[in-house]
Amino acid sequence: FQVKSENRKIIWNTEEVPEGSEFYDIWDCREEPEYQILFKQCVGTEDVFFGMSRKDSSTACCEDMVIKIKLPETKYSDITLDIQDKILDVRTPKKKLLLHLPYRVDSKKGKARFLSEEETLEVTLRVIRQFDFINLA
Repeated sequence: FQVKSENRKIIWNTEEVPEGSEFYDIWDCREEPEYQILFKQCVGTEDVFFGMSRKDSSTACCEDMVIKIKLPETKYSDITLDIQDKILDVRTPKKKLLLHLPYRVDSKKGKARFLSEEETLEVTLRVIRQFDFINLA
């Protein structure tokens, strides 16, 4: 048995820890809110009527991901939102949502708004894919 680490007290490398595990708390018994993931794409007449681009209706051709989270009896000031490349973490006094996103997103260019009439938090995130230059050309 050979230990590769220089510091023998380290039991695993940071690369071995799954992404998002730092947010997981087994003792937090807050309820998970209802949520919905939608995809948006920007299309013009050349896409819809003429089919001139390579876009289709699949998520591979979508530019944005919209997450709608129902937060009843919540004020805007009570919401804590943290977005990482593949993780969305929303916490309120009564609800908690740790969501592993289906695609990598640009966490710096996202937009969030709270629709108080609908009691819904709407988060719009730009999707980042390795081969977007092919899909969205």
